[in-house]
Amino acid sequence: MASFNEDGLKKKLDDLNMSQQSIQTVSLWLIHHKKHAHTVVNVWYRELVTATDSRKLTFMYLANDVIQNSKKKGPEYNKEFGNKLGKVFEHLGGLRLDEKSLRGLNRLLNVWEDRVVFDADHIKTFKKNLNKGKQKENTPKKREISDKGKQKENTPKKREISGKVDTPVSKKRRDSTSEVTTPTTPEPRERKESEGELSQFAVSPQSSTPPCDPPEPEQLIEALQELENAATSDALIREKIANLPDEVSDVNLLNKLQDLAAGRALCEEVEEALSMLEAYNKRLSEEMEARKAVARMLHDYIAYQKDLLAQAEETLEEHRQKQGKVKKVREELKAHLQNLPDISKLPNIRMGGLAPLPSAGDLFT
Repeated sequence: MASFNEDGLKKKLDDLNMSQQSIQTVSLWLIHHKKHAHTVVNVWYRELVTATDSRKLTFMYLANDVIQNSKKKGPEYNKEFGNKLGKVFEHLGGLRLDEKSLRGLNRLLNVWEDRVVFDADHIKTFKKNLNKGKQKENTPKKREISDKGKQKENTPKKREISGKVDTPVSKKRRDSTSEVTTPTTPEPRERKESEGELSQFAVSPQSSTPPCDPPEPEQLIEALQELENAATSDALIREKIANLPDEVSDVNLLNKLQDLAAGRALCEEVEEALSMLEAYNKRLSEEMEARKAVARMLHDYIAYQKDLLAQAEETLEEHRQKQGKVKKVREELKAHLQNLPDISKLPNIRMGGLAPLPSAGDLFT
């Protein structure tokens, strides 16, 4: 994992797209460099402001992923984003965003409110800043509809537009006005798509749900070993259930009963089979819950190991760079040593090995 610098961060934000892989990759890199949270959030804010309207939702999904998944690492990002999001939603509220982006942003705020990512007062302020532009646009429209409603207040079409609850009318009245009543449109596909996109980053437990503290390896091994004795591995009881007589599960075979004794014997078999099946179904339900718990443990453990792997990769890269620098110094030192004179081969001054220096007169004649 590359070391942190602003140019590298801007490059990652430029390449960011709406795909889950892209957002999670950048998010993991940012969480790893949480000590630079202040710089990261400032650069993220500048890039969001200058980004096109269609990409602003992507930047918000990235912020959501970082905020929620960095909780167990520390409060740095939650604090830094909390200081900026007021301006962010004020900026977003002043734009004419498309309906898909607005739905995605409001859905994001609802997720934060449900998970108490920020306190209720902050969420209320964010929603107010985001939707202030939309409220201004809707105000004259409502007044216009209200004026028209005074002229044709009984028209079903106007009641539908104004959003009032339609009062009961007779079937004859409905038939006579069916031609002018606006049909109810199905839920837009864009809404489903936007909620699906957000669920990838904020709702889905397999992607952006912040993992809990990873289990100890011994706990994970013990949980996996317990599954070896689960209900589905009990071949004996499964064989008993498979060998139950057809009479205990087929009502049509009751006609073959010939006397009271046979009926009582069958009744005992049915009670015994029912008791066995109830006990086995209870064990299966417990096994299902146990497997879900193990799945969550594996998810948390794998997420933790991936984080450790990312840290190890960055540490390895840093030490490789240091190793390269040390090798370069060694090569330069060798070259320098080769150019130095061999002192052992120089004439011995004390033994008169060097010629005497010239006199001042010899120098100027």
